[in-house]
Amino acid sequence: MPEGAPKNIDDRGGVIERMFSAIAPRYDFLNWLLSAGRDRTWRRAAVAATTVPRHGILLDVCTGTADMALEAARQFPDARIVGVDFSRPMVALGAIKIERARLGERVWLQVASAEALPFGDDSFDAATVAFGLRNVSDRLQGLHEMLRVLRPGGRAVVLEFATPSHPLIRRVYLWYFHHVLPRIGRLVSGHPSAYSYLPASVSDFPSPQELVEWMQEAGFSEVSYRLLTGGIAAIHVGRK
Repeated sequence: MPEGAPKNIDDRGGVIERMFSAIAPRYDFLNWLLSAGRDRTWRRAAVAATTVPRHGILLDVCTGTADMALEAARQFPDARIVGVDFSRPMVALGAIKIERARLGERVWLQVASAEALPFGDDSFDAATVAFGLRNVSDRLQGLHEMLRVLRPGGRAVVLEFATPSHPLIRRVYLWYFHHVLPRIGRLVSGHPSAYSYLPASVSDFPSPQELVEWMQEAGFSEVSYRLLTGGIAAIHVGRK
């Protein structure tokens, strides 16, 4: 079993929540550092893949420190944004960023589980999740919940890591992901296993085509995906 991976499904959610809460103060910096700044480009592309009507409302699941929610607020200046995450320290840091951006009247955050969203059916015009679905204990249930809270015709966008298929890119990527990234992450975050968990969680996550099938099983239609940066990340889009 990879270092940092939860021992079983029953304790998975609690272990992951505590891990992310522990690294919250260095999370944004490490995202930028370990992706060479590409994480911001990927988020912009993911938000651009959805649509929100004028004065509509978007839900960002597993919002973390609210980078995705803030990007949605920039791209959809008339929309309201709601972000949820299971880590209270992450949400607290996100709230500070929202206040600094003077977006408190349009962007709201709350602590909530992706598997039991505290919203009624057909509540949102769009839903996003960036680098968070793989951290949900019951991923299919998380997708079911995103579908449930979407209004008919609304889009869900999933941004996640993938493993490049090109042999050379794949070889370099896997070497960096399994040997360099965990060491840098451990040094900067001070957490002994969080950045060993990351490559383990990506390896455990379904391939882009398998995720298409998961989203279809959850009830989404018109599901498609496109790869980013040589296949390092993928954007999936599905419609209710």
